[in-house]
Amino acid sequence: MQSLVSNKTVVVDMSPSASEHGRTERLAARIAPHISRDGFTPTALDGLSLLGYAGRTIRQPEVYEPSLVFVAQGEKTAHLEDRVIHYGAGHYLVQAIPVPFECETRGERDIPVLGLSLRIEPAVLDELVTSMPDEAWPEPDATDTASLPMAAVALDAHMTDALLRLLDCLEDDLSARALYAARVREVIFEALRGPQGHLLRRLIHERGAYARIGTAINHLHADYAKSLSVEELAASVHMSASSFHHHFKRVTRLSPLQYQKRIRLLAARDLLSSQVENVAGAAHAVGYESASQFSREYKRYFGVAPTHDRTQLAETGTLALNDRAATS
Repeated sequence: MQSLVSNKTVVVDMSPSASEHGRTERLAARIAPHISRDGFTPTALDGLSLLGYAGRTIRQPEVYEPSLVFVAQGEKTAHLEDRVIHYGAGHYLVQAIPVPFECETRGERDIPVLGLSLRIEPAVLDELVTSMPDEAWPEPDATDTASLPMAAVALDAHMTDALLRLLDCLEDDLSARALYAARVREVIFEALRGPQGHLLRRLIHERGAYARIGTAINHLHADYAKSLSVEELAASVHMSASSFHHHFKRVTRLSPLQYQKRIRLLAARDLLSSQVENVAGAAHAVGYESASQFSREYKRYFGVAPTHDRTQLAETGTLALNDRAATS
Protein backbone atom coordinates (compact mmCIF):
# COMPACT_ATOMS: atom_id res chain seq x y z
CA MET A 1 0.00 0.00 0.00
CA GLN A 2 1.66 3.26 -1.12
CA SER A 3 0.97 6.83 -0.07
CA LEU A 4 2.03 9.84 -2.13
CA VAL A 5 2.08 13.04 -0.09
CA SER A 6 2.50 16.60 -1.28
CA ASN A 7 1.86 19.78 0.63
CA LYS A 8 -1.66 19.91 -0.78
CA THR A 9 -2.93 16.46 -1.73
CA VAL A 10 -2.78 13.11 0.01
CA VAL A 11 -3.50 10.32 -2.47
CA VAL A 12 -3.90 6.89 -0.91
CA ASP A 13 -3.61 3.91 -3.25
CA MET A 14 -7.01 2.23 -2.90
CA SER A 15 -6.24 -0.92 -4.92
CA PRO A 16 -6.60 -3.62 -2.23
CA SER A 17 -4.85 -6.96 -2.25
CA ALA A 18 -6.97 -10.11 -1.98
CA SER A 19 -6.37 -10.39 1.77
CA GLU A 20 -7.18 -6.72 2.33
CA HIS A 21 -10.36 -7.07 0.27
CA GLY A 22 -11.42 -10.00 2.41
CA ARG A 23 -10.90 -7.99 5.60
CA THR A 24 -12.99 -5.07 4.36
CA GLU A 25 -15.73 -7.42 3.19
CA ARG A 26 -15.97 -8.89 6.69
CA LEU A 27 -16.23 -5.42 8.20
CA ALA A 28 -18.89 -4.32 5.69
CA ALA A 29 -20.92 -7.47 6.35
CA ARG A 30 -20.93 -6.74 10.08
CA ILE A 31 -21.94 -3.10 9.64
CA ALA A 32 -24.62 -3.39 6.93
CA PRO A 33 -27.39 -5.01 9.07
CA HIS A 34 -27.30 -2.05 11.47
CA ILE A 35 -27.69 0.67 8.81
CA SER A 36 -31.21 1.94 8.08
CA ARG A 37 -30.59 5.47 6.80
CA ASP A 38 -27.98 7.69 5.20
CA GLY A 39 -25.44 9.43 7.42
CA PHE A 40 -23.99 8.65 10.83
CA THR A 41 -26.12 6.44 13.06
CA PRO A 42 -25.32 6.48 16.80
CA THR A 43 -25.32 3.09 18.50
CA ALA A 44 -26.12 2.11 22.07
CA LEU A 45 -22.35 1.86 22.64
CA ASP A 46 -20.84 5.11 23.90
CA GLY A 47 -18.66 6.79 21.28
CA LEU A 48 -19.45 4.35 18.45
CA SER A 49 -21.44 5.43 15.39
CA LEU A 50 -21.99 3.61 12.11
CA LEU A 51 -22.07 5.33 8.75
CA GLY A 52 -23.81 4.45 5.52
CA TYR A 53 -24.57 6.26 2.26
CA ALA A 54 -26.54 4.63 -0.55
CA GLY A 55 -25.06 6.90 -3.21
CA ARG A 56 -22.89 9.94 -3.76
CA THR A 57 -23.09 12.86 -1.36
CA ILE A 58 -22.05 16.28 -2.51
CA ARG A 59 -19.09 18.10 -1.04
CA GLN A 60 -20.35 19.86 2.07
CA PRO A 61 -18.97 21.35 5.29
CA GLU A 62 -18.50 19.03 8.26
CA VAL A 63 -16.68 18.90 11.57
CA TYR A 64 -15.83 15.67 13.37
CA GLU A 65 -14.95 15.40 17.03
CA PRO A 66 -11.55 13.75 17.68
CA SER A 67 -12.21 10.31 16.27
CA LEU A 68 -11.16 7.46 14.04
CA VAL A 69 -13.39 7.11 10.96
CA PHE A 70 -13.15 3.74 9.20
CA VAL A 71 -14.37 2.95 5.69
CA ALA A 72 -15.22 -0.68 4.93
CA GLN A 73 -16.90 -0.08 1.56
CA GLY A 74 -17.07 2.87 -0.86
CA GLU A 75 -14.92 6.00 -0.88
CA LYS A 76 -14.72 9.31 0.96
CA THR A 77 -12.75 12.48 0.21
CA ALA A 78 -11.95 15.15 2.79
CA HIS A 79 -11.03 18.70 1.78
CA LEU A 80 -9.13 20.70 4.39
CA GLU A 81 -8.48 24.07 2.81
CA ASP A 82 -5.56 23.34 0.42
CA ARG A 83 -5.32 19.64 1.33
CA VAL A 84 -7.31 16.84 -0.31
CA ILE A 85 -7.37 13.49 1.49
CA HIS A 86 -8.73 10.48 -0.40
CA TYR A 87 -9.56 7.39 1.62
CA GLY A 88 -11.77 4.43 0.82
CA ALA A 89 -12.46 0.80 1.61
CA GLY A 90 -9.75 -0.52 3.89
CA HIS A 91 -8.65 2.88 5.20
CA TYR A 92 -9.39 5.10 8.16
CA LEU A 93 -9.13 8.77 8.94
CA VAL A 94 -7.23 9.88 12.03
CA GLN A 95 -9.05 13.04 13.19
CA ALA A 96 -6.71 14.22 15.93
CA ILE A 97 -8.18 17.72 16.29
CA PRO A 98 -11.76 18.80 15.44
CA VAL A 99 -11.14 20.92 12.35
CA PRO A 100 -13.93 22.11 10.02
CA PHE A 101 -13.48 20.60 6.56
CA GLU A 102 -15.55 19.58 3.55
CA CYS A 103 -16.41 15.97 2.79
CA GLU A 104 -17.92 13.97 -0.04
CA THR A 105 -18.75 10.27 -0.35
CA ARG A 106 -18.97 8.01 -3.35
CA GLY A 107 -21.02 4.84 -3.20
CA GLU A 108 -23.67 3.06 -5.26
CA ARG A 109 -27.13 1.92 -4.26
CA ASP A 110 -26.08 -1.72 -4.57
CA ILE A 111 -22.66 -1.05 -3.02
CA PRO A 112 -23.19 1.71 -0.43
CA VAL A 113 -20.54 3.48 1.57
CA LEU A 114 -20.24 1.62 4.88
CA GLY A 115 -18.05 2.40 7.86
CA LEU A 116 -17.88 3.36 11.50
CA SER A 117 -16.65 6.19 13.68
CA LEU A 118 -15.11 5.78 17.12
CA ARG A 119 -14.70 8.79 19.37
CA ILE A 120 -11.22 9.19 20.83
CA GLU A 121 -11.61 9.38 24.61
CA PRO A 122 -8.97 11.74 26.09
CA ALA A 123 -8.64 9.69 29.28
CA VAL A 124 -8.01 6.48 27.33
CA LEU A 125 -5.56 8.24 25.02
CA ASP A 126 -3.69 9.74 27.98
CA GLU A 127 -3.46 6.41 29.80
CA LEU A 128 -2.17 4.54 26.76
CA VAL A 129 0.38 7.17 25.78
CA THR A 130 1.79 7.86 29.23
CA SER A 131 2.00 4.18 30.17
CA MET A 132 4.58 3.52 27.44
CA PRO A 133 8.06 5.03 27.02
CA ASP A 134 8.66 7.11 23.90
CA GLU A 135 10.98 4.53 22.36
CA ALA A 136 8.21 1.90 22.50
CA TRP A 137 6.20 3.69 19.82
CA PRO A 138 7.07 3.51 16.09
CA GLU A 139 8.87 6.41 14.45
CA PRO A 140 6.57 8.91 12.68
CA ASP A 141 5.79 8.38 9.00
CA ALA A 142 8.61 10.07 7.11
CA THR A 143 6.12 11.53 4.60
CA ASP A 144 4.21 13.38 7.30
CA THR A 145 4.69 17.05 8.12
CA ALA A 146 4.74 18.58 11.57
CA SER A 147 1.18 19.78 11.98
CA LEU A 148 -1.48 17.79 10.15
CA PRO A 149 -4.65 17.43 12.25
CA MET A 150 -6.06 14.65 10.06
CA ALA A 151 -4.56 11.95 7.87
CA ALA A 152 -5.57 8.72 6.12
CA VAL A 153 -4.14 5.32 7.07
CA ALA A 154 -4.48 1.85 5.52
CA LEU A 155 -6.08 -0.81 7.71
CA ASP A 156 -3.79 -3.67 8.68
CA ALA A 157 -4.74 -7.10 10.01
CA HIS A 158 -4.29 -6.05 13.66
CA MET A 159 -6.64 -3.07 13.34
CA THR A 160 -9.21 -5.05 11.36
CA ASP A 161 -9.30 -7.80 13.97
CA ALA A 162 -9.67 -5.20 16.73
CA LEU A 163 -12.60 -3.60 14.86
CA LEU A 164 -14.33 -6.96 14.37
CA ARG A 165 -14.06 -7.63 18.10
CA LEU A 166 -15.45 -4.16 18.78
CA LEU A 167 -18.40 -4.81 16.45
CA ASP A 168 -19.12 -8.05 18.34
CA CYS A 169 -20.43 -5.82 21.13
CA LEU A 170 -23.27 -4.63 18.88
CA GLU A 171 -24.72 -8.14 18.81
CA ASP A 172 -23.83 -9.47 22.25
CA ASP A 173 -25.05 -7.46 25.22
CA LEU A 174 -22.92 -9.43 27.68
CA SER A 175 -19.77 -8.74 25.64
CA ALA A 176 -20.77 -5.10 25.45
CA ARG A 177 -21.08 -4.79 29.22
CA ALA A 178 -17.94 -6.74 30.06
CA LEU A 179 -15.55 -6.01 27.18
CA TYR A 180 -16.55 -2.88 25.24
CA ALA A 181 -14.25 -0.51 27.14
CA ALA A 182 -11.31 -2.85 26.64
CA ARG A 183 -12.05 -3.19 22.94
CA VAL A 184 -12.19 0.59 22.52
CA ARG A 185 -8.74 0.73 24.16
CA GLU A 186 -7.50 -1.91 21.73
CA VAL A 187 -8.64 0.05 18.66
CA ILE A 188 -7.11 3.28 19.95
CA PHE A 189 -3.89 1.40 20.79
CA GLU A 190 -3.68 0.11 17.21
CA ALA A 191 -4.13 3.66 15.91
CA LEU A 192 -1.40 4.90 18.28
CA ARG A 193 1.10 2.43 16.90
CA GLY A 194 0.01 3.01 13.31
CA PRO A 195 1.80 5.29 10.83
CA GLN A 196 -0.15 8.38 11.97
CA GLY A 197 -0.23 7.55 15.68
CA HIS A 198 2.17 10.37 16.45
CA LEU A 199 -0.64 12.84 15.67
CA LEU A 200 -2.48 11.44 18.68
CA ARG A 201 0.56 10.96 20.90
CA ARG A 202 1.62 14.57 20.46
CA LEU A 203 -1.65 15.77 21.95
CA ILE A 204 -0.74 14.03 25.22
CA HIS A 205 3.01 13.60 25.38
CA GLU A 206 4.22 16.97 24.14
CA ARG A 207 3.72 20.40 25.58
CA GLY A 208 4.58 22.13 22.31
CA ALA A 209 2.49 24.29 20.02
CA TYR A 210 0.51 21.41 18.46
CA ALA A 211 -0.81 20.19 21.79
CA ARG A 212 -1.52 23.74 22.97
CA ILE A 213 -3.53 24.48 19.83
CA GLY A 214 -5.49 21.29 20.50
CA THR A 215 -6.30 22.58 23.99
CA ALA A 216 -7.36 25.97 22.60
CA ILE A 217 -9.66 24.29 20.09
CA ASN A 218 -11.31 22.37 22.91
CA HIS A 219 -11.91 25.71 24.67
CA LEU A 220 -13.48 27.13 21.49
CA HIS A 221 -15.83 24.16 21.10
CA ALA A 222 -16.88 24.38 24.73
CA ASP A 223 -17.90 28.05 24.44
CA TYR A 224 -18.15 28.98 20.75
CA ALA A 225 -21.07 31.40 21.31
CA LYS A 226 -18.93 33.68 23.47
CA SER A 227 -17.18 36.68 21.92
CA LEU A 228 -13.66 35.61 21.03
CA SER A 229 -10.56 37.37 22.33
CA VAL A 230 -7.54 35.88 20.57
CA GLU A 231 -5.28 37.40 23.22
CA GLU A 232 -7.19 35.73 26.06
CA LEU A 233 -7.33 32.39 24.23
CA ALA A 234 -3.59 32.56 23.55
CA ALA A 235 -2.85 33.38 27.17
CA SER A 236 -4.97 30.44 28.33
CA VAL A 237 -2.53 28.07 26.58
CA HIS A 238 0.56 30.11 27.55
CA MET A 239 1.37 31.50 24.12
CA SER A 240 1.84 35.01 22.77
CA ALA A 241 -0.94 36.24 20.50
CA SER A 242 1.32 36.33 17.44
CA SER A 243 2.75 32.85 18.02
CA PHE A 244 -0.72 31.47 18.78
CA HIS A 245 -2.20 32.93 15.58
CA HIS A 246 0.68 31.53 13.49
CA HIS A 247 0.48 28.01 14.91
CA PHE A 248 -3.34 27.95 14.94
CA LYS A 249 -3.46 28.72 11.23
CA ARG A 250 -0.70 26.21 10.53
CA VAL A 251 -2.67 23.42 12.21
CA THR A 252 -6.22 24.29 11.14
CA ARG A 253 -5.64 26.27 7.90
CA LEU A 254 -7.89 28.93 9.47
CA SER A 255 -7.47 31.96 11.70
CA PRO A 256 -9.04 31.64 15.18
CA LEU A 257 -11.89 33.96 14.13
CA GLN A 258 -12.54 31.99 10.93
CA TYR A 259 -12.53 28.77 12.95
CA GLN A 260 -15.04 30.12 15.45
CA LYS A 261 -17.32 31.32 12.66
CA ARG A 262 -17.37 27.91 11.01
CA ILE A 263 -18.07 26.14 14.29
CA ARG A 264 -20.94 28.54 14.95
CA LEU A 265 -22.43 28.01 11.50
CA LEU A 266 -22.15 24.23 11.73
CA ALA A 267 -23.81 24.32 15.16
CA ALA A 268 -26.59 26.53 13.76
CA ARG A 269 -27.16 24.07 10.91
CA ASP A 270 -27.61 21.31 13.50
CA LEU A 271 -30.21 23.42 15.30
CA LEU A 272 -32.05 24.12 12.06
CA SER A 273 -31.89 20.52 10.89
CA SER A 274 -33.40 19.30 14.17
CA GLN A 275 -36.10 22.01 14.00
CA VAL A 276 -35.07 23.07 17.51
CA GLU A 277 -34.80 26.74 16.49
CA ASN A 278 -36.03 29.06 13.78
CA VAL A 279 -33.43 31.14 11.91
CA ALA A 280 -33.39 34.02 14.39
CA GLY A 281 -33.24 31.64 17.33
CA ALA A 282 -30.39 29.65 15.80
CA ALA A 283 -28.43 32.83 15.07
CA HIS A 284 -28.78 34.00 18.67
CA ALA A 285 -28.02 30.57 20.13
CA VAL A 286 -24.65 30.34 18.39
CA GLY A 287 -23.56 33.88 19.25
CA TYR A 288 -24.72 36.14 16.42
CA GLU A 289 -26.21 39.49 17.41
CA SER A 290 -27.40 40.22 13.87
CA ALA A 291 -29.72 37.76 12.14
CA SER A 292 -29.02 39.38 8.77
CA GLN A 293 -25.27 38.93 9.20
CA PHE A 294 -25.88 35.33 10.22
CA SER A 295 -27.98 34.72 7.09
CA ARG A 296 -25.31 36.23 4.83
CA GLU A 297 -22.51 34.16 6.33
CA TYR A 298 -24.63 31.01 6.41
CA LYS A 299 -25.42 31.32 2.69
CA ARG A 300 -21.78 32.08 1.88
CA TYR A 301 -20.60 28.97 3.73
CA PHE A 302 -23.31 26.44 2.85
CA GLY A 303 -24.42 27.87 -0.50
CA VAL A 304 -28.06 28.18 0.56
CA ALA A 305 -30.00 30.58 2.77
CA PRO A 306 -30.87 29.28 6.26
CA THR A 307 -34.59 29.87 5.71
CA HIS A 308 -34.52 27.64 2.63
CA ASP A 309 -32.44 25.03 4.44
CA ARG A 310 -34.94 24.82 7.29
CA THR A 311 -37.99 24.75 4.99
CA GLN A 312 -36.43 22.10 2.76
CA LEU A 313 -35.68 19.95 5.78
CA ALA A 314 -39.21 20.23 7.10
CA GLU A 315 -40.59 19.12 3.72
CA THR A 316 -38.10 16.43 2.71
CA GLY A 317 -35.99 15.61 5.76
CA THR A 318 -32.76 16.57 4.00
CA LEU A 319 -30.63 19.68 4.00
CA ALA A 320 -30.59 21.66 0.74
CA LEU A 321 -26.93 22.17 -0.12
CA ASN A 322 -25.55 23.36 -3.42
CA ASP A 323 -23.18 20.99 -5.23
CA ARG A 324 -20.13 23.20 -4.93
CA ALA A 325 -17.37 23.94 -2.50
CA ALA A 326 -18.42 26.36 0.21
CA THR A 327 -16.27 29.44 0.68
CA SER A 328 -15.95 31.96 3.43
